[in-house]
Amino acid sequence: MPGPGTAIGAEIAKFDRLAAEWWDPKGPMAPLHAMNPARMGWIIGRLGGKLDGMRVLDVGCGAGLASEALARAGARVTGLDAAAGALGAARAHAAGQGLAIDYREGMPETLEAGGFDAVIALEVIEHVADRVEFCRQLARLVKPGGPVFLSTLNRTPRSFLMAKLGAEYLLRLLPVGTHDWRMFVRPAELGADLRAAGLRVADIAGLSMGAGGGWRVSRDVGVNYIVMAR
Repeated sequence: MPGPGTAIGAEIAKFDRLAAEWWDPKGPMAPLHAMNPARMGWIIGRLGGKLDGMRVLDVGCGAGLASEALARAGARVTGLDAAAGALGAARAHAAGQGLAIDYREGMPETLEAGGFDAVIALEVIEHVADRVEFCRQLARLVKPGGPVFLSTLNRTPRSFLMAKLGAEYLLRLLPVGTHDWRMFVRPAELGADLRAAGLRVADIAGLSMGAGGGWRVSRDVGVNYIVMAR
């Protein structure tokens, strides 16, 4: 999670409490497990497919779902989070899979500027207090011209029905209180935040859930979407 000026302590604690269940594909993080192949396929494809030796930073990495996908694609991955419990789960799971991932507890501003070929922050920006400052930190950490990837939820009536009421209260796919719909980010707002941080949107796609529960990349950004900026 992001650092001073952007971090919300209650948000960090919320996800830290889920640490022991993070890798259960049928547990509280089941939606992320289902979405992960689609979102990581999109990111890895835009990084060239084979990431051999590429230095990639996963900000707000949690227990490492995205970090492990990047490592399996050949990247040298640093996973950063402020939630110590989640990082413990991340380290244990990576060790069990034989993956060498550098997990660090802390904030983005403690890392070296320009130290990474690519930076990702997935399902994080809707939990921060200062989106522009968060984007500035991501821009600072990537090398000049390098890509920054963010995924988040659009603030629309449909996302309120599906991602808040449906996922948390009706279907119980997520623990109640996981999201605050008021903090969801419209694509135009995210684009403005990124421009204020010196980045520009290079690509955008929707992430859509099918009737069978599987996820795919689509043109529909009305609920979940992912952005590449430079």
